[in-house]
Amino acid sequence: MKKLPALLLASCALILFPGCGHKNGESAKAAPAKKLHLAFVANSAGEYWSVVNLGCDIAAQQSANTTVDFRFPADRTVAAQQELITNLLASGVDGIAISPIDADSQTDFLNNLATNTLLVCADSDAANTKRVCYIGTDNVLAGKQAAELIKAALPEGGKIILAVGYANAQNTKDRIQGIRDGLAGSKIEIIDTLADGQKITEAQKNADDALAKYPDLAGMVGISGYHGPALLAAVSHANKTGQVKLVCFDDNSETLAGIVAGTIYGTIAQNPFQIGQQTILHMDKYLRGDKMQLSEGKILTSSRALTKDNVENFIAERKAIFVHLHDEQP
Repeated sequence: MKKLPALLLASCALILFPGCGHKNGESAKAAPAKKLHLAFVANSAGEYWSVVNLGCDIAAQQSANTTVDFRFPADRTVAAQQELITNLLASGVDGIAISPIDADSQTDFLNNLATNTLLVCADSDAANTKRVCYIGTDNVLAGKQAAELIKAALPEGGKIILAVGYANAQNTKDRIQGIRDGLAGSKIEIIDTLADGQKITEAQKNADDALAKYPDLAGMVGISGYHGPALLAAVSHANKTGQVKLVCFDDNSETLAGIVAGTIYGTIAQNPFQIGQQTILHMDKYLRGDKMQLSEGKILTSSRALTKDNVENFIAERKAIFVHLHDEQP
């Protein structure tokens, strides 16, 4: 990943850590900070995770002496994710952040992990484990934000389906709960929930099948970032673009373009940069002795609804982050 210019990093440090200069003639030759090796294990790859990765990298640059391994399982299974984590633990990491694929089935594994290293959940929680803290979106609230978009897209009501990746991931459960809570009392009916294992081809097939099975389908909601492009392709193939309303999560480039074009009604954008950055910064400070960093058990980052009214401003803001995603040229 491309490093930020030194001046910009210095500015970030002043904003994030005010008052951290030397006091009362304190020597500038303090002992070097202990080197820390942290890891962040995602549940898959994709644009969203690239921005999380960038946040991790910037946090590592802002920290005194910290390196971060950002990893994701190639085949997107619990077994692959756990093997990856086991190998990282064997390498001697000081702490691991993980977005669990299936928190319930991974409980024993995560509890054992927590006895051997600092364990934080990021992006998706495993609240019934011994993890020290969850850092990420308030997914119930994000689900309620999505429900408001659905109601605005379908003011007369109608039948909708939900497209999900990992049905047992806690963030999926929380978003669905928020959507159901937000739709309570409306004329909108959730008639099916379709899981795809975070495979875009499977997500599109599920959407194709749903459009054929339910000819009166009024809308589709995609719970994860890759769902926007998958659902958009399905309605296009069925010649129902604009007729079947689409609401999504995350700021996938194709999803944003669909909102600009009017083919997707809206999306709920999380703050993946902050999720990555804040996870590493808090873990770093915690391991250096500031136990208050993770003491509340949850650190929540923001989410916001994007529609045609505000998406172009968001895209402009987003470019300032993505410019740093490209590798250094030789």
